[in-house]
Amino acid sequence: MPSDPATALVRRAISDLDHRIEAATGHDVDTLWAHRDRGVLDEPHARLVDLHRELARAETGVTFYRTLLHRLSSGEFPTDAALFERIDRTVDQMQEAAGERDSAAARVITALEPIETANRSTRHGERKPLPPADRAALLAIAGGAKLHEHLLTGRLSVVTASGTRIPYARFQQLESSGLVSRDTSHPLHAGQPVALTNVGRAALTGSRQASTAASPATVRPGTWPAAARPRR
Repeated sequence: MPSDPATALVRRAISDLDHRIEAATGHDVDTLWAHRDRGVLDEPHARLVDLHRELARAETGVTFYRTLLHRLSSGEFPTDAALFERIDRTVDQMQEAAGERDSAAARVITALEPIETANRSTRHGERKPLPPADRAALLAIAGGAKLHEHLLTGRLSVVTASGTRIPYARFQQLESSGLVSRDTSHPLHAGQPVALTNVGRAALTGSRQASTAASPATVRPGTWPAAARPRR
């Protein structure tokens, strides 16, 4: 899906909290935004990303008025009463934008602090990270997946929207660990929708593996609706 130019502009904005967010989550901001769009994040992380997007937009507003003020004072315009009025108005607008930015930053910090606290507690317990194969399977399932039974062979496997096939044995491991669930109201020959559980989302979000190993596969449009996976 083509990216919205306005969204691209917001994504380029850098906030002072980006490094703190990345340290707490183990993911760069772009990855977090992508995971939010795919419905991978659990509720606390999804809320954090939503608030960070608000902060990014507010930061863009501050940058806009600061750039405008610089232009007005650069000598490009005649030094007259109209210029002074524009400068005064721009200063007021920049002050208002900075206030909105500071309020947005405070909301991000409020959402971030519980994640930082939980992260410190987890470090004391040394939670075992997800194996790369399980992480890849969860990321693929997050884009939409179904458990199918082959009509001729009776073999079961999970087929994801990206075209990836996940062996039934691995699916059973993920299911028994509470990381994924399936909708058994659908027959197997038609496909049972598979989705991440809250535990699976939390495990995927909390994994602190290298971003090169964690980069999600590009998801092509599937043949079933994205509503098959819960979104927050």
